[in-house]
Amino acid sequence: MKPFSTPIADILFSLNDIAGAHRIADWDADLAAELAGHFAAFAEGEIAPLDEPGDSQGARLENGRVRLPDGFKQAYAAYVEQGWPGLTAPEDFGGQAMGGAVAAIVSEIFSGACHSMQMVAGLVPGAIRTIMAFGTDDQKARMIPPLASGEWLATMCLTEPGAGSDLSRIRCRASETGDGWRISGEKIFISGGDQDVSDGILHLVLARTSDDGIRGLSLFLCPSETAGGVRNAVSVARIEEKMGLHASPTCQMVFDGAEAELIGKPGEGLKAMFTLMNHARLDVSLQGVAHASRAIDIARAYAADRVQGRRADGSPATLDSHADVRRMLDETESLAIGARAIAHLALVILETGENPDLVEFLTPVAKVFCSQAGMRAAELGTQILGGYGYLREYRVEQTYRDARITAIYEGANGIHAGALASRGLRVGTGADAFAKLISGIAEETGAASLDEAADLWTTARDTVRAADDPSRLAYDFMQLSGQVLFLALWARIASKSAASPDPDRYARVASFVARRAPHEMRAQFGRLMAEAGD
Repeated sequence: MKPFSTPIADILFSLNDIAGAHRIADWDADLAAELAGHFAAFAEGEIAPLDEPGDSQGARLENGRVRLPDGFKQAYAAYVEQGWPGLTAPEDFGGQAMGGAVAAIVSEIFSGACHSMQMVAGLVPGAIRTIMAFGTDDQKARMIPPLASGEWLATMCLTEPGAGSDLSRIRCRASETGDGWRISGEKIFISGGDQDVSDGILHLVLARTSDDGIRGLSLFLCPSETAGGVRNAVSVARIEEKMGLHASPTCQMVFDGAEAELIGKPGEGLKAMFTLMNHARLDVSLQGVAHASRAIDIARAYAADRVQGRRADGSPATLDSHADVRRMLDETESLAIGARAIAHLALVILETGENPDLVEFLTPVAKVFCSQAGMRAAELGTQILGGYGYLREYRVEQTYRDARITAIYEGANGIHAGALASRGLRVGTGADAFAKLISGIAEETGAASLDEAADLWTTARDTVRAADDPSRLAYDFMQLSGQVLFLALWARIASKSAASPDPDRYARVASFVARRAPHEMRAQFGRLMAEAGD
């Protein structure tokens, strides 16, 4: 088994040279590198060793309370002691105000080391951002410091039995009483709905305050302990048994008249919740990147060491000298590097605030492409290792099991595709900004394939916009958008490969992408147009 190793140089090259993090106000590349090194050392030494035993042991429900696997409580205590929970929280509330780009570095490393633990801890920045945007001054003063200190963790309580992604079917209800609000109902698929590593949990709960469809939904802050210091009326009915992420408790929650506070205005719950969900979707993109990176790290090391067959001169050959294995390695590498660039680009544009409409367009593309990249890379990694990839020993099979959820949660990929092909093309200027982005990179790099890509994508965009039923074209349009962005960012990577951490590796993979990706893009365009009937 290859121990987890953080690709710090690749991450920093992607953020600084490809995504242009220097455009972010107060960005300090040296400080970011220093923080990345500190968290990488912590992740490699204390978090990653818990990933395999945590997967085997899993979270468990004992006497109504959730217990995480052995060692998780101690690792979380060290995480808190080093100040990582408050990395992006405002300084006025005990945080370090480091910004989203530094948080992205930490998030990718955390997910690669142990996705399950990252799932339990990872919603705190989004919760803080939501409270800062919609909370009162009093709520900020009371709720953010315990989140920033690590005393509390956070959950996002959205999904319900029978509701799924149809939010109009939410039945969990909040009732106003003389002393505040009370929430009653059930929520499912709640990551970290209970655990034994933090002193408290702040549940952000979407609940119904009227029967007016989605306009009757409001967002509430529901601490696990009441103001009087007793346990709130929130309990765990069960922990789901899952394909992967065994150490992360996915809970079915019961709210039985639980005390809660309204955040924002009644009926504007979705507006507030999407602040949390948009953070989560970029986080999911980085989870996909982390799994792709882990898959290529395992596969590259194995293929370089495993002797299989002979070369033309009769000398022993390692796996990576065989053409088919080299093809799979280069594809896996291209996905890890390219997906990271996509996630970082969306993040940098978000952090600069320079084009909110483009961020709205890029976020679903990043979520879909990066989640698919993580799954595909894990699949390729399994194939490269052959029979050993199918065994637990090398743990690439766990990478696939853990990565698989990323295409499902925080909005299934098909939902994002549908939204991109409808609202994404009709509301705001995001689609036009995307076209300008691709054309700009084409001019910057001189890549002839990007001129063609920009033309094909524009034709596809206009075709989907004109369709009576854009949902029929949504999947193909999303796939095409991801492929065009991937091709564009690899053109930029190729132009800067000499400054990369490993120029030979980057140049080789860039050549692989340049040979193959344009043909895949043309084929995808053809599928969309065939579906459109043209």
